[in-house]
Amino acid sequence: MQRLEKEQLINWFKAGEKSRELWKIGTEHEKFVFHLDNLERVGYFGKSGISELLNNLAKENNWEKVLENKNIIGLKDETGASISLEPGGQLELSGSPLENLHQTCKETGKHLQLMKKAINKLGLSMIGLGYDPKWSRAKQKWMPKGRYEIMKKFMPKVGELGLDMMLRTCTIQVNLDYLNEKDMVQKFQTSLALQSIATAIFANSPFIEGKESGYLSSRAIVWTDTDPNRTGVPEIVFTKHFGYEAWLDYVLRVPMYFVYREGKYIDVSGKSFLDFMDGKLEGFEGQFPSIQDWEDHITVPFPEVRLKQYLEMRGADGGPWNIICALPALWVGLLYDSKAQSEAYDLAKPFMNTSILEDGRISAAKYGLNGKLGSKNIVDIAEEMLRISSLGLERRNKLDHRGIDERQFLDPLINIIRNKKTGSEILLEKFNGIWKKNIDNVFIENAF
Repeated sequence: MQRLEKEQLINWFKAGEKSRELWKIGTEHEKFVFHLDNLERVGYFGKSGISELLNNLAKENNWEKVLENKNIIGLKDETGASISLEPGGQLELSGSPLENLHQTCKETGKHLQLMKKAINKLGLSMIGLGYDPKWSRAKQKWMPKGRYEIMKKFMPKVGELGLDMMLRTCTIQVNLDYLNEKDMVQKFQTSLALQSIATAIFANSPFIEGKESGYLSSRAIVWTDTDPNRTGVPEIVFTKHFGYEAWLDYVLRVPMYFVYREGKYIDVSGKSFLDFMDGKLEGFEGQFPSIQDWEDHITVPFPEVRLKQYLEMRGADGGPWNIICALPALWVGLLYDSKAQSEAYDLAKPFMNTSILEDGRISAAKYGLNGKLGSKNIVDIAEEMLRISSLGLERRNKLDHRGIDERQFLDPLINIIRNKKTGSEILLEKFNGIWKKNIDNVFIENAF
């Protein structure tokens, strides 16, 4: 195997560049699956387990099975969409790259209807929250995936809450394209500087083990103590000469988890990909990584925004049906219209400082819209983000069959800002009111 050079990896990022008319929207969303009779999270094996659910979905919908050691761990369809399996049995839809938000929301609705039909047959249900509201870490059931076994062993060495991140969190994510390196840089800097505002707007995880956690986004606070070498706000993004090469240097410094060979994940956790490129990786001396090894490694940094061959917005809690469509709407409105993108960059510029943003992450997680980013109130920044996004979506002028544009998908966020009340605060009102502090009600009232 030939040596992998940095120039090849820089060109790998360049290969993600797309002309504006080819820009797509990729939406991912995770859900907790639970048994209706006892509200426990669903394990992999046995009756009504994740394995049975995935096999049923494959059979009924003609999806291709993804196998590991003969275990079904995911599904793919002909459109490019896939269902994947998170460490604690959370199910994720990674949607197809789509042209507009109408298609995105149609895909989401189709997926959730398909899932509801499949889970109802097994006495199961699903819920969209950022953090498991009831069950302890010890009660979680691990899924049989090799990379998760390696991460399970490594996580406690570098943070207190990494296993909780793996087992007890769910998110909504949108993936967006870039025109060229300059466009990528502006989008990356803008979205990273404003990511904690999205965390605040989408806060939907105020409970841990049946009690108030003290945070509106328990999911977001978990990420602050997972692994400092691969999470948070990379300082390199706001440097003067940031671009593909600087991002590559950051990713190459992130410790490895595994090397995948002949269907097996080999534990190299904590070791250096740079050593691998030099043929000096312990256990693989004289061997050089392939592009596939690189594509595996690019998945192991977990910052608030991540660049692959597209940009991933990673700051939002999982949530209810209408919120799933609202997250891509927010970022598409901000970043897929040139005037909006410029205005969003100007809005974000005062916060392009790692210290400000790390403090902002905690403030957003704890106080939601009542938090602070630097000296500014998060709610004020959120209002301006929504204004810019709405006008961006209006200018895109992508209409559905009724002649209505994409702004309709911002409605849930407009209501949150208008009422100054996040999903978490609504849940807390019920918990301390009509639910009489019985967390089981969240599974009944908030199931999909």
